[in-house]
Amino acid sequence: MFGCDDWGRVGSDLMGLSNGVCAVLVTDPLGNYSGSQLDAAFPDLNRPFKEHFVVELDKLPASYPSGHHRRNIRRAAKLVDSELCSEPQHAGDEWVTLYENLKRRHRIRGPAAFSPRSLREQLGVPGILSWRATVGADLVGMMLIYAEGDTAYYHLAAYSDAGYEARASYALFDAAIRYLREHRFRRLCLGAGAGIVTDASDGLNRFKLGWSTTTRMAYICGRILDRDAYLALSESVGEDSSGFFPAYRTGEYA
Repeated sequence: MFGCDDWGRVGSDLMGLSNGVCAVLVTDPLGNYSGSQLDAAFPDLNRPFKEHFVVELDKLPASYPSGHHRRNIRRAAKLVDSELCSEPQHAGDEWVTLYENLKRRHRIRGPAAFSPRSLREQLGVPGILSWRATVGADLVGMMLIYAEGDTAYYHLAAYSDAGYEARASYALFDAAIRYLREHRFRRLCLGAGAGIVTDASDGLNRFKLGWSTTTRMAYICGRILDRDAYLALSESVGEDSSGFFPAYRTGEYA
């Protein structure tokens, strides 16, 4: 996910690249850009990619969050204690253990099956905010959010089996949103779900929808930097109706 301070200069920055065949990126759904700016910077590809759930922290309705989520927050409060981690980088072993349980539970494969080293390094990223959930003396969940300015981005959460039973996810999200509001954050991006956001039959969509107040679209954008090289690489593909960009990688990720 690509973000920057001045979207009006992205096109000129790309034109100044001295090597490379093409550039492809997914825009920050909360980025301060216009459609015309994306069109100018990315004449070869600019289309909607994924709709992200967003919490407008400074505009929460009186009935926030959904009734379903409020009930689960009350149930979790009877068992779960939540706290902000003062030194997230020291919780690497705990985070790795919880995420291993997440991988087993949901059969996670591929890039999302982060290695222990990657998981530990995530806790050292500038802007990290992390919450822990406990039941008694037992750690049952952790959640990671990255903050930048007055905006926050939900990254990951993982729970033990006891955490799922205690509805620790509701306790952690409630604690995080309260903290962000108290510290004058304006928006929290919860990321995208699976498929269309209105599909409440999907558990992830249903969970994020109950917290969100609006949605924002992220766009996938591309620009050819060396057209001769691009055409030469794409010759072997022939006619392709899928619209995949860059064309020379069509089918590579099927």
